[in-house]
Amino acid sequence: MLTTFRVPLLRAALIGATVLTTTACAGGSAEEDVAYVARDVESLYAEAQRRLDRGNTLLAAALFDEVERQHPYSPWARRAQLMSAFSYYIARDYNKSIQNAQRFLSIHPGNKDAPYAYYLIALSYYEQISDVNRDQKITEQARTALQEVNRRFPQTEYAADARLKLDLVEDHLAGKEMEIGRFYQRSGQWLASAFRFRNVIDNFDTTSHTPEALYRLTESNLALGLPEEAVKYAAVLGANYPGTEWYEKAYELVQDHAAGVTPS
Repeated sequence: MLTTFRVPLLRAALIGATVLTTTACAGGSAEEDVAYVARDVESLYAEAQRRLDRGNTLLAAALFDEVERQHPYSPWARRAQLMSAFSYYIARDYNKSIQNAQRFLSIHPGNKDAPYAYYLIALSYYEQISDVNRDQKITEQARTALQEVNRRFPQTEYAADARLKLDLVEDHLAGKEMEIGRFYQRSGQWLASAFRFRNVIDNFDTTSHTPEALYRLTESNLALGLPEEAVKYAAVLGANYPGTEWYEKAYELVQDHAAGVTPS
C-alpha cells in the first residue's frame, strides 16, 4: 500500500543547511548517466530516495525522473515529479526545480500537494534574488510567486512563510528603487529621481526605506522649484517618523529653503 506523501514546511531549507556542503562534492553525480535499466517502481523510487538522503541530489532527481519515464501511469510517478523538483531545489538547480514543479501543477492542479509545489516555485525564485546593484527581474518573479502562494492558500503554513519572505522581497525592491533614485539625484535628474522615490511611497510604504524616500522627495522637489510639494513631504515625514534622522534633515532643509511655505 502506498504511503501518503508529505513534504514538511521548510524541509528544503533545513536539509539545505546540512546537505548542501555534501552536494558540493556529490554534485558531480549530475554527470553520472542514469542508464535505462527496467526496474519495478518501488525499487526505483527507493533508490532515488536513498540517493537524496545521502546528499546525492542531482542523481536523485534523475532517478525520480526515471520513475516517471518507466512507470508514467503509476501513483508513484506523481510523487516522483514533485520529489524531482525538490531534489533539484536542494541541488541549487532552481530552473529545473521550477520547471518540474510547474509541470506537476499542470498535470495535477487540484492535488493535495499543489500548495507545496507553488511554494517550491516561490522558494526557487527567492533563492536567486541578487543584490540591489543588479537587475531585479528574478526578485519580481519571487514576489509574484510568493503572492500566489498567499492568495491561493492563505491559511496554510506555506502562506505564513511566504508572507514573511514577501516583506524581505519588497524591502529589496524598494532598495533598488532608492539606489536608482539616488543615482538620478547625483546626476541632477531631479524629475527622474522624484519618480523613483514616489514609487517607494506608493508601492513599498511599509518598508524600511520609506523615511528616506520622503526625505529625498523633499530634496528633489526643492531642486525642481516646488517648495510647496517639498514641505508637504517633509510634513508627512514628521507626522509618521518624527524621531528619525531623516525628519531632522528634512526639517533643516525646509527651514533653510522653504520657510513660511504652506503645503499645497
